Amino acid sequence: MTDPVGKLPSQLDQLPDRDPEETAEWAASLDAVSEHAGAHRAEYLMRRTLQHAEEAGLALPRLLETDYVNTIPTSAEPTIQGDEEMERKITAWNRWNAAAMVTRGSKYGVGGHIATFASAAWLYETGFNHFFRGKEQDGSGDQIYVQGHASPGIYARAFLDGRLSESHLDHFRQEAGGKGLPSYPHPRRLPWLWEFPTVSMGLGPLSAIYQARFNRYLTNRGIKDVSQSHVWAFLGDGEMDEPESTAALALASREGLDNLTFVINCNLQRLDGPVRANFKIVQELEAQFRGAGWNVVKSLWGNAWDELFKLDTTGALVRRIREVPDAQVQTYQTRDAAYIREDFFGKDPALVEMAKLLSDDKILECFHLSRGGHEPRKVYAAYKAALAHKGAPTVILAQTVKGFTLGEGFASKNANHQMKKLTNDEFKNMRDLLELPISDSQFVDGQVPYGHPGADAPEVRYLQERRAALGGPAPTRRMHAVGPLPAQSEKAFASFDKGSGTQSVATTMAFVRLVKDLMRDKETGKRWVPIVPDEARTFGMESLFPSLGIYSPKGQTYEPVDRDQLMYYREAKDGQILNEGITEAGSMADFIAASTAYSTHGETMIPFYIFYSMFGWQRTADQMWQLADQLGKGFLIGATAGRTTLTGEGLQHADGHSPMIAATNPAALTYDPAFAYEVSAIVKDGLKRMYGEQPEDIFYYLTVYNEPMPQPAKPSGVDEGIVRGLYRFNTAESAGVSVPANAPGIQLIGAGTAIHWTLKAQKMLAEEWGVSADVWSATSWTELRRDALEADAAILRGEERTPYLRKALDGISTPVLAVSDYMRQVPDQIAQWVEQDYTSLGADGFGLSDTRDAARRHFGIDAESIVVASLAQLARRGEVPASAVKEARERYGL
Repeated sequence: MTDPVGKLPSQLDQLPDRDPEETAEWAASLDAVSEHAGAHRAEYLMRRTLQHAEEAGLALPRLLETDYVNTIPTSAEPTIQGDEEMERKITAWNRWNAAAMVTRGSKYGVGGHIATFASAAWLYETGFNHFFRGKEQDGSGDQIYVQGHASPGIYARAFLDGRLSESHLDHFRQEAGGKGLPSYPHPRRLPWLWEFPTVSMGLGPLSAIYQARFNRYLTNRGIKDVSQSHVWAFLGDGEMDEPESTAALALASREGLDNLTFVINCNLQRLDGPVRANFKIVQELEAQFRGAGWNVVKSLWGNAWDELFKLDTTGALVRRIREVPDAQVQTYQTRDAAYIREDFFGKDPALVEMAKLLSDDKILECFHLSRGGHEPRKVYAAYKAALAHKGAPTVILAQTVKGFTLGEGFASKNANHQMKKLTNDEFKNMRDLLELPISDSQFVDGQVPYGHPGADAPEVRYLQERRAALGGPAPTRRMHAVGPLPAQSEKAFASFDKGSGTQSVATTMAFVRLVKDLMRDKETGKRWVPIVPDEARTFGMESLFPSLGIYSPKGQTYEPVDRDQLMYYREAKDGQILNEGITEAGSMADFIAASTAYSTHGETMIPFYIFYSMFGWQRTADQMWQLADQLGKGFLIGATAGRTTLTGEGLQHADGHSPMIAATNPAALTYDPAFAYEVSAIVKDGLKRMYGEQPEDIFYYLTVYNEPMPQPAKPSGVDEGIVRGLYRFNTAESAGVSVPANAPGIQLIGAGTAIHWTLKAQKMLAEEWGVSADVWSATSWTELRRDALEADAAILRGEERTPYLRKALDGISTPVLAVSDYMRQVPDQIAQWVEQDYTSLGADGFGLSDTRDAARRHFGIDAESIVVASLAQLARRGEVPASAVKEARERYGL
């Protein structure tokens, strides 16, 4: 609704004004300032008033942007508790060796990134010298998410510290021989150094938030007090465009994660050019983080700018630096003083007068060199402020120059991300700038040397003393610091061995019942971490709400609407369930933090994350690779699985391919269990392999279904087959169907829910067509394939090995028909190793909404379709007449 002149009424118009005269006086004062001192002065007074109100705790909206200046003025910077000159020398060595490592590797064509660490060196070095806590004191130390492209600088520091040798550096990105260094932070490739894989852009910041949150979870549940651990995430300003980078900012502020600090290296450049060519990325990020409730610390300008700000009596300088777009700031970095005088200072008469007081050298010092992220005192002050702030996470926006100290050929150039080496002359200029004692004679055969002052040099001793005071080397990863978990109760695993009788049970419910029993275990029950993205009721898990509680750092501050019901919605500070809301990405980040707690905190946790199978691997497969890289363990449960079991949901809900995507991940053991006892056997095997005497760095993916079916009793002697991927469930005789003595035969392999249609087809083949069919359960096509691939590789090594699949089918002369509720590519994974006549049926194409029976008929995988396909396979072999196929099609209306 608008007023007569079309102006929307203010929200304040709806509030009573108890003193309109006083209100009018305030407005008149603002008008007077605007008229006599100018609009800029009025804006300044309003901002300062709002800042003061915020500091006083008044309930006013926060300013989303502040001026383009440092949050902490030089006068308020704390004194660095250390030897600044020694730290300068250490940083110089690390800058040199990071650039030398990449340059030396470039002759092999392996590349690398130089410019990122060059811009961020002081951001890391200040942290390593003064803030990042190691793992050798009480607690777990800090968790450090290193920006992937900065890895050469971390390797350089480990080299100076004596943790890496020249040979290691010379094998940067050359891992095939087993001696190399991975290109980026990859724990699976270098498990004693890296903790967190971060180079898949956006996943690092998301994981850091959930890691900080999981730290609180461990503390609040009484598993381990990790309240002294701090999470540091180093990010690039370009990386913040990834949606995952900012997806959980509100969670971090909502839960008051003041154990978390983002350090965003704002060098204003991404891979191809400026991050925000026509805008200002720092201001955009400040507004985004402040709007989400974060504490924001800006460290933009170095000490050289102090003189300029003192001369800025009108605010013209602050206004000008705020209006200049980032791409122009980048241009200033590469231009001479005359250009800067004209383009920057020449826009305002007050700035023209200011520039007359500045020498060319002073202008170049400010615009070429002096950035907050390049001065350790500025960085130190920002880090101290971050740790001192309570009640909210902090983001530090540190402005730097990409390619800083690498010379004019690198600094602020659009192409510097793709530039992999320096010339010898450029290295010599860098040496002189950094004041390193490296002689020209050390450039042997035209190759840049590594630099090291000696194992007992003052720089090395200082570095090691600082790290010892902070709790040991960093970054570092602990190698399996915990022993095996106690064996779980056999009673829980055996609960479905006798079957369910006449009761119909979906495998989703079977899994939930099993885990519910396992969580009652006095020894290990508390270590289970149930994770669900707001679908607990869909998966039948609401019974866990009152008994386990849903984790909330605030507990339950309200009376739930269903409090009078048995399975009411109970939140608790020590709650065990992580119910993340509608976020598969957040749930996966939870899972990663929990699944690696054995290393991060020395506490083994058993996470299981249950989700719509369609929205797991398809939507967050990149995080599954992150999980594999980080050597995580646990159970991923793809519920409501299959293309035809989820009635009415349609195309985007019907999963026909998640096992195929999962098969691409070497650390994922993918199972598609058909029966409740198979679920039990697989979980038991998983607990042994992941948490037993010889723990493996793997995780399990189980697809389970929402289709209730009678659960059969467990046949004897099938445990090996269940975990290996295939076993014979029954024969025609054991199934009680009658067939002639010389009846043609076929082997029907079903997986998951498809086995029920296969069993129906077995009976139809016998009773209606005189065909004898054995039914097999394929619990894992992928594990069968991997075993066969390993056998092939063994043969190439001169070893004799028969794949398990061939052993299982040994002696069978009849054809094989495989049936799946997934695309045919899933069962066809094993086709080349099946010596018998092999074909398959699957649900290829898009899903659709209909009844299960109609959907299965549509895809040609129902029992009648299996019968026709079996007869066609036998007819091709001349074992049944071709007319039988036509007759069957007509009889079943296919």
